[in-house]
Amino acid sequence: MTRQTVLVVDDEEAIAEAVRARLESEGYAVVVAGDGPRAIELTREVHPDLVVLDLMLPGMDGLEVCKEIQRDAWIPVLMLTARTEEADKVAGFAVGADDYLTKPFSLRELAVRVKAILRRVDRIRSSSTTEPIERGPLLIDPARRRVTLDETEVTLTPLEFEILHTLARSPGVVFTREQLMDRVWGYRDYAGGRVVDSHVARIRRKLGEDGAEPRFIRTVHGVGYAFRDEGRTP
Repeated sequence: MTRQTVLVVDDEEAIAEAVRARLESEGYAVVVAGDGPRAIELTREVHPDLVVLDLMLPGMDGLEVCKEIQRDAWIPVLMLTARTEEADKVAGFAVGADDYLTKPFSLRELAVRVKAILRRVDRIRSSSTTEPIERGPLLIDPARRRVTLDETEVTLTPLEFEILHTLARSPGVVFTREQLMDRVWGYRDYAGGRVVDSHVARIRRKLGEDGAEPRFIRTVHGVGYAFRDEGRTP
């Protein structure tokens, strides 16, 4: 069985080597880059299954690197950040990061996150649920990972797509934030509610639901979210 490859990008050599050692002990093949340009080169050379990416890199920061490595194909990214501000985490998700860890972090927790992301990617790629879902003017195509609204393409990050797809498959069913964390991220953490809320808010904005009565995703206060079942096509 071919080992999955993880690219670790961090300019702090001690952290990069500690992460390398832990992930290799978990059975992954690991390559390391100390800056953004080298990370982009290695991404194109080795085609990693996942990138562990430090946000604060010299010269070319992690957000720029994340956007660049996602340009040709979706590669899951676990962002590392020394910042605790919610805005920095939201920015990472907005450019396509799949998850984040705040420094200092435990190597055990990092290994758990890596495993969860790769398990979710495997589930997505092997999913038999590929039939398009049509909900009024909204079309969700799992096979091509595309969403269109009124025949105009809506650009979603991988996590945003997974949340929308999960809700739209079960119109009217209320999902708690914890259930969405389990189904989309593959684990729960103490900040899960805030993370889910920020993703749903961005999905709504992209679907043109700013400040209006939501056409698609409704909030069930104190519980979670549900996809509206009005207008469901037979």
